[in-house]
Amino acid sequence: MDTLSAAVMLFLIMDPLGNMPIFLSVLRHVEPKRRRIILVRELLFALGIMLLFLYAGEAMLSFLGLRAESVSIAGGIILFLIAIRMIFPTPGGVTGLDAGQEPFLVPLAIPLIAGPSVLAALLLLAHTDGERMVDWSLALLGSWALTAIILMFSNLFHRLLGERGLLASERLMGMLLVMLSVQMFLDGIAAYLALYGK
Repeated sequence: MDTLSAAVMLFLIMDPLGNMPIFLSVLRHVEPKRRRIILVRELLFALGIMLLFLYAGEAMLSFLGLRAESVSIAGGIILFLIAIRMIFPTPGGVTGLDAGQEPFLVPLAIPLIAGPSVLAALLLLAHTDGERMVDWSLALLGSWALTAIILMFSNLFHRLLGERGLLASERLMGMLLVMLSVQMFLDGIAAYLALYGK
């Protein structure tokens, strides 16, 4: 996987367009001047957590004794399930915050930006090719920056796209993520058969 593909994959998993209504709902009762400060803080928290998982990922997988092939296959399955949820969303509540209460770390930084799927993908990238950490860092920073821009201008995007436009965008991202997840799964199967199928 090249740097651009990794960045696209991470961006699709972060799903800023799909998470935008949740962000708007969580920050609805916060003063407009304070919203931007909270968003910047939560985005920086999420970036720190994702970088930690990226650089500590190889050590974690080595400690657990996991092979790259099994991680690739499992990652493909997880991403596929996430993509299906993006294409066929299920109804659910947003958060249990009281009106005017500021979110801190949860739920905006974790799990909406730095969710389990993003962290699993970063672990996978670090494990499959640990010598390309600069590439993976650039991919993470690029996808995070684009996510940050979209979320910082969420009110504008919401007005431009509307509810239907946001839903259509999320489903399109889900379709792209399905293709990426299938490719990841097939790469894992191919690598496993090449090593152990003889």
